[in-house]
Amino acid sequence: MIDAAGLRVIKAIHDEGSFTAAAASLGYSQPAISQMVRRLEERTGTVLVERLGRNVRLTEAGSVLARHAVPVLSALDAAESEVAAIAGLRAGRVRLMAFPSSSSTLVPRALALVKERFPDVHVSFTEAEPPESLAALRSGECDVAVAFAYEGTDLARGEEDLDAFVTRKLLDDEVRLAVPVDHELAKSKKVKLADLAQEPWIAGCPRCRGHLLSLAGRAGFTPDVAFETEDYVAVMGLVAEGLGVSLIPDLIRRSASNPGIKTLPIDPASRRAVYAVTTPDLQRVPAVAATLDALCEAAQSKNVCS
Repeated sequence: MIDAAGLRVIKAIHDEGSFTAAAASLGYSQPAISQMVRRLEERTGTVLVERLGRNVRLTEAGSVLARHAVPVLSALDAAESEVAAIAGLRAGRVRLMAFPSSSSTLVPRALALVKERFPDVHVSFTEAEPPESLAALRSGECDVAVAFAYEGTDLARGEEDLDAFVTRKLLDDEVRLAVPVDHELAKSKKVKLADLAQEPWIAGCPRCRGHLLSLAGRAGFTPDVAFETEDYVAVMGLVAEGLGVSLIPDLIRRSASNPGIKTLPIDPASRRAVYAVTTPDLQRVPAVAATLDALCEAAQSKNVCS
């Protein structure tokens, strides 16, 4: 009664908001979309789309189909990719999402390894911080997410159910303090955050800001966050100009530098764990498995993948 093509059309109408936009997203003509909707309505025996002039919206029954379309179509795509790879028809495709500070370090090496070993595997890449990447994985918008969690917090921070995911730890990423080279603490071997309680601070992504607030709270002060940016090159620039101090993960230090800053270990030390995340079904897809292996290998130089 309900076929995959019909589900894709209903989901596209839900996502795009019109027949025309849905047709464009699927590569169909607008009349073809209308015909497929009518056929699906005949098969289901109920109205699925309410037409309001040039606009359309799903009825209750249409919304039910759109909701079920995500896991159904994701499962079909996974099955098609795995069967095609086994049959030798194609190697498959993988949609990878990773947080920005990994996109200049782990990700390029992993993509190069996949391309070298499996030239016909197509890996697309999008930057996204957790929890957005985990939400995209759950909704079927990506196949592998590279995410991180600071010590004392779980990967999802209560925003996603981790039971639905499979995680592979890639590495432990130490977080260090960045100060201007002429700062009075720049020559220290280690620093305590309490010694910088009166300094202006530069915060990064929402999770990084939360980490800063947590560490500062344990050190007995509330940081004065003077600037916020998710661009760590900008963070380094602000620090170099003496506008504040910041916490910078090692992954950033391996890919970017600024002669105007000095990075120092903090006492007590702080780390974040970096993971590759997928679903139990997707990890059995050959192209996804190859991508996971490549991510682990890219991280091998700094830690043992487990």
